[in-house]
Amino acid sequence: METLFVVNAGSSSLKFRLFERRSDGLHVCLRGQLSGIGSAEPAFEAADHEGGELVRRALAPAQAHDAAQAQSILGEWLHDHLGAPPSAVAHRVVHGGPDIGEARLIDEALLAQLEQLVPLAPLHQPAALAVIRTVQRMAPGVPQIACFDTAFHRSHPPVADRFALPRRFYAEGVRRYGFHGLSYEYIASQLRTHWPALAAGRVAAAHLGAGASVCGLVDGRSVSSSMGFSALDGIPMATRPGQLDPGVVLWMLDRGMNAREIEALLYKQSGLAGLSGTSGDMRELIGNDSADARLALDYFALYTAQALAALGTAMGGLDALVFTAGIGEHAAPVRASICAHLAWLGVRLDAARNVAHASRISSDDSAIEVRVIPTNEEEVIARHAHEVLEARAWT
Repeated sequence: METLFVVNAGSSSLKFRLFERRSDGLHVCLRGQLSGIGSAEPAFEAADHEGGELVRRALAPAQAHDAAQAQSILGEWLHDHLGAPPSAVAHRVVHGGPDIGEARLIDEALLAQLEQLVPLAPLHQPAALAVIRTVQRMAPGVPQIACFDTAFHRSHPPVADRFALPRRFYAEGVRRYGFHGLSYEYIASQLRTHWPALAAGRVAAAHLGAGASVCGLVDGRSVSSSMGFSALDGIPMATRPGQLDPGVVLWMLDRGMNAREIEALLYKQSGLAGLSGTSGDMRELIGNDSADARLALDYFALYTAQALAALGTAMGGLDALVFTAGIGEHAAPVRASICAHLAWLGVRLDAARNVAHASRISSDDSAIEVRVIPTNEEEVIARHAHEVLEARAWT
């Protein structure tokens, strides 16, 4: 049996799926996640393809202090479960830089290239690289494939990729890359399959989770994204500020803060957590009646709506709006607040559909169709990895 193990390394979790290769393609055998990496309460769970529980247990903090330790636990469990290593392992890698537009077989040259991009994605790139190195150590003969969040956005027109800086900076790689591309690629594929008329039009997709962004899709291709050179830009996030006047960073430098202090502030202490003063977790903020929590929620809704409206300018109009990822799929009050800011565009929600998390949450008289589509980055990773492996006959 040939198997493909897909690992989606986040800043504090490892999501995974195991696929079996059959004559008609890949089929999911199991799925799960190791959550709370680096926290006081890490946990490990897995289920089979029908949802039957295979494992659910709490871990000691020392067992999952970082991504490498978490992958060691996961790899050992998978080996025991299968009786052998998987045939191949595929990874989500957030940043591919200016030269990578497709999935790649991992070798030392590629790893060295990806290491250079760590400063542009310090929450995610190190975790993915640590997981890859751990797999190399535990199963040195198993081929590994990297799939990139930035690759889907390579279809941007030049004007969408440039900053208004001297040309030499663009040549050195200072440009708008866009992220969450694997998620947006999945949304585009779902639109083509289930709503082809929408897929052929102009869709504003909002990937709203701890990391958040919006993307303009025209005929299923990315034409604009709120994220830019790094995963800091765009709309507010759990601990990242989103759009920020660069003069603020200059002011911080003048006040004596160094680059590492500013990096920690912007990646780990800002966004919803900074505004609320309590938490960057949207679930906690929705249930918090304090003025600061309300400010954080209002800020998130306003600036997300502004970014979605701006996509209409880049696309020449707007036919549909799609919410996805943790907040986008599950936080009905947040969707309602964002859409209220877009009422001037003719966006109308059906309150009952929204609360029920229906596939279509817009009212019948809405000028713009609004949908909720659960994302599945692991499926996209598996598809790209399968193409790489088929080209080399899985050897």
